[in-house]
Amino acid sequence: MLAAMSASPLPSRSPDDACARSSGDACPGALRLHRADDGALARIRIPGGVLTPRQADALGRAAERFGDGELHLTSRGNVQLRGLGPDCGAELAGLLDAAGLLPSPRHERVRNVVATPLSGLDALGAADVRPWLTGLDRLLCGSNRATALSGRFLFALDDGRGDVDALGADLTLLGDGDGSALLRIGDDDAVLRVPSPDGPLAALTAAEAFLDSAGDTGAWRVKDLRWAGWTRLSGGCSRAPVNCASPRGAGSSSPGSDQTVRTAC
Repeated sequence: MLAAMSASPLPSRSPDDACARSSGDACPGALRLHRADDGALARIRIPGGVLTPRQADALGRAAERFGDGELHLTSRGNVQLRGLGPDCGAELAGLLDAAGLLPSPRHERVRNVVATPLSGLDALGAADVRPWLTGLDRLLCGSNRATALSGRFLFALDDGRGDVDALGADLTLLGDGDGSALLRIGDDDAVLRVPSPDGPLAALTAAEAFLDSAGDTGAWRVKDLRWAGWTRLSGGCSRAPVNCASPRGAGSSSPGSDQTVRTAC
């Protein structure tokens, strides 16, 4: 049976300590509820924003049974349940698990993946990122090391049209016209070219290299690395970087943390 943590208040944080590992990762999850003014809050990661009808129905039932009756969608394509009772954690976890929304409880807060929404559906991209999405999620959930990533760390899978490449993810995989995958680390203009089937593994390897580089620097995300850590990360992942001409949307907002809109169930 899944163990759910009780709701806990969000700690007071200043801009200076927002990235400090010593203060703990306060990002909410499905098993770690946080108190808000309207009750407890749960955030369910939905990699790539992809849900089955059964999973969407389960989320709607959870919102109506335990919360305020609405699904709150975040800028990263995740779902928040608000207005939850303080003691609903175990029942909520069981419902989500039965719907396949918690494939690995230990990894539930690190499955932060955005992906080109229409990839493989409109023939406009250079690659179909759907195999990357399922492959990366499977690799993340199978990596003991990945459990140390923060709930803020973000992966992006862009099919080459530049829509999610513009979002400022920590690691971005881009489709290329020659059938390869391009891995961008942070906002670096240089990318690493790997065979397309190896893209998900390259992204996981870079994420694990980030953890090694971050060490005790207090960095939650790639952009938080001091220069020495960034140099170690880039060197550890380097495979003859090439310049990438993929477009980036000017003025696009970066989902540095989840922002929400709400949708009635």
